[in-house]
Amino acid sequence: MPVSDCPVTELPDVLRAALACADDAIVIVDDAHRITHFNAAAERIWKLARADVLGRDADILTLRFLKAGPVADFREEISLVRRDGSRIKAQVAMSSATVGGATHHIVFARDVTIDAERRARIGLLHAVSDQTNRAVIITDIEQNIVYVNSAFTALFGHTSEEAEGRHAGELIAGCHTDRKAIAKLVKRLMTGGRRGEIETLVYNKDGEEIWVCARIDAFRDKKGRVRHIFALLEDITETKQLRSLQQLIMSALADEVPITDIADRLCRRVEEIAPDVVCSLLHVDAAGLIHPLGGPSLPEDYSRALDGIAIGPNVGSCGTAAFYGEPVLAEDLDTDPRWQPYKAMPLEVGLRACWSTPIKSKDGRVIATFAFYFREPRAPSNWHRRIVEACVGLGAFAIERKEARAEIARLAYHDILTGLPNRAQLRHLITTAIDACPTGSHVALAFLDVDHFKDVNDTLGHAAGDELLIQLAQRLREHIGPEDMLGRLGGDEFVILLPQRTAEGAERVAAGITEALSAPLRLGSKLMPMSASIGISLYPDHATDIDTLMQQADSAMYMAKQAGRSTYRLFSAEMNGLAEQRLALIAALRKAIAEGALTLSYQPQVRSCDGAIHGVEALARWHDALLGDVSPAKFIPLAEECGLIEQIGLWSVREACRQMASWRRAGLNIPSVSVNLSPINFRNVTLAARLKDILAEYELPSDALMLEITEGAFMQDSVAALETMNAIRELGVGLSVDDFGTGYSSLSRLAHLPIRELKIDRSFMRDIEKDAGALAIATAVVRVGQGLGMTVVGEGVETEGQRKVLSELGCDVVQGFLYAPALPPVAFERWLIEHCAEQARAMLGRLDLAAVDKLAVKRSA
Repeated sequence: MPVSDCPVTELPDVLRAALACADDAIVIVDDAHRITHFNAAAERIWKLARADVLGRDADILTLRFLKAGPVADFREEISLVRRDGSRIKAQVAMSSATVGGATHHIVFARDVTIDAERRARIGLLHAVSDQTNRAVIITDIEQNIVYVNSAFTALFGHTSEEAEGRHAGELIAGCHTDRKAIAKLVKRLMTGGRRGEIETLVYNKDGEEIWVCARIDAFRDKKGRVRHIFALLEDITETKQLRSLQQLIMSALADEVPITDIADRLCRRVEEIAPDVVCSLLHVDAAGLIHPLGGPSLPEDYSRALDGIAIGPNVGSCGTAAFYGEPVLAEDLDTDPRWQPYKAMPLEVGLRACWSTPIKSKDGRVIATFAFYFREPRAPSNWHRRIVEACVGLGAFAIERKEARAEIARLAYHDILTGLPNRAQLRHLITTAIDACPTGSHVALAFLDVDHFKDVNDTLGHAAGDELLIQLAQRLREHIGPEDMLGRLGGDEFVILLPQRTAEGAERVAAGITEALSAPLRLGSKLMPMSASIGISLYPDHATDIDTLMQQADSAMYMAKQAGRSTYRLFSAEMNGLAEQRLALIAALRKAIAEGALTLSYQPQVRSCDGAIHGVEALARWHDALLGDVSPAKFIPLAEECGLIEQIGLWSVREACRQMASWRRAGLNIPSVSVNLSPINFRNVTLAARLKDILAEYELPSDALMLEITEGAFMQDSVAALETMNAIRELGVGLSVDDFGTGYSSLSRLAHLPIRELKIDRSFMRDIEKDAGALAIATAVVRVGQGLGMTVVGEGVETEGQRKVLSELGCDVVQGFLYAPALPPVAFERWLIEHCAEQARAMLGRLDLAAVDKLAVKRSA
């Protein structure tokens, strides 16, 4: 039947007008599958004209459900492909109606493309929201929750069904939530203000505290009216709050803040992030006595009352925790038996419970306790436990570092062998005594040198020599007054400071000491006769400055030796002849430098891991035709005093580089040579340029040279010295801190200096196997070096036991008589060849053993 002959469904005029004006598309299809009605909305959806559609087969509409045979009812969102190839999303519904015996299918369609895209975007946003690890909350303007993501459920324990409809404040806020700050920010948003950020405590479903950073903003409609409030919550418990404790401690330690101030800062910070606790940190000394370190919120009289209490099994929470080495919880101080003698003061200020945790050192000693006081009977929460877990480790680190620094400070100013004040401390003591000396009074200075001490070392060994010095120090202490002070300069030289003494009084003390030393000392099974020569100078009669007084006492002591030893002498003007000898020595040194009479000897540095050569240290030597071998300990200080040290330093660098170039041309591959320079060298701004020229002259790479400096060189505030060090490091030449541990270095400063190597001073080597102090210092130096990425070298290694201890500590390189003394170049070459041969033999032995083991395994198989 022609399309023109197809009947069109007859509709009343009003109904036809209504259908034509409908927003939804309406299409009527008869039982012959012909379109009988097609309104204006349908024209817009299908982009077909009504005249082109009426009477046509319904297939033109591309509705598959009509092709398959229409059912009575149908409703679905479909993808509709239009005649021009475009595609839209349409919500389609179909109903059937029978009129006059004929069935008509009525199709309703609505373009929902925009809604579908919006839903897709919302779905995507939901998916993204659920993938983030930050909790998302969306509320209405009354702060009732309308949406939460899966991260919110994971963080707080509330499902979306449990959360939606609840007031956000009632759901996650608690007693220590900063409600005022939140309300202020929400009010600002409601009045058109900008978004904001707040850090506050909130609470999960179980009531546990969580620190969050809340970024709060508003969703507004096109007119700018707030429709929803959005909050993005980030859990900063670990990332910020607990790490802030670590940053606080580390920055305070780097700034060398006193331990009491560190403890105070730590307690205050803990009380900020856990507002329901009062924090306390107590130190436990070696005698088991408690001493408050920090507790800013505790009453001062309570802290004072704790000072000096001995730990024990029933001494509150802290004393008991320290005694047993285990955490102790007293949920109610009023009834806990361990608190009965101590409960009155804390109860008076409203403290009802206490949880104390012991802080232990690396060796297991309890060195402190960390306590939380609560204002109600209760146990700690998980948040409290996490804080304490972080603080215990930080507290241990801070207190152990305090103890180590105290030991370093003690060693810096006290002799490690005898415990007496050393040279640096003696100068301070002498200065103090002179400043306190009244007009008309005197201060006497006595230098004491043990007679024939070298013979003891040579015949009985250094251990016996050390024991003799220890016993000598004890005997000297017994024969000086309570106001007198005894110190050790080094070796077998001692100084006795005698305040308020005349020449006659000082001579009486010297005579008494000489007599006391006439009795022999027992060294093991031997009785060792002992004597000493003593020289005395007097302030202000002989001199008014420390250096001259010490020089005069030293001159008088040498006069006592020349007088036959075991006696004393008072300085006199005639002794100035010694000063003339010093001038003669200076002249000889100048001549030796001018004529090239100085030489370098080389001491090998050996890697701990495999025994290979790490490098050599170049050491200056002087042999004079008249004076013989002059010790570096004598001519190096003399060179510093008379202005020759810079010249010697540069000569040493040039000669060491020349020798290195010679060795390399001969096929001896020595990685680097270390040369000692004076702090004076580093004040010369041209040093780096001169080093560059020397390296270029001998065609050596910059890493073939290492410069050794003392701690004093980099502790000085000289801008020129620091600039020179940085220029040298940029050149590629290494810098090594010599005798590290004997000074009083600033670790925070060391970390910012261009240092590549630390050398443990030889003074710690002698007793490293048996002295805990020496071992602690060596351990600290190795750890500092490892932490800063530096190579650590142990000097003065003389025994296999010392080498083994250093190897176990992780010391990278060892140097000392165990391998070889400082050798002239030819002797060093022979040593190096023998050392390499010995290493090769050892390797062959290991290979042979491995081959035998392999063969044995093969045969057994």
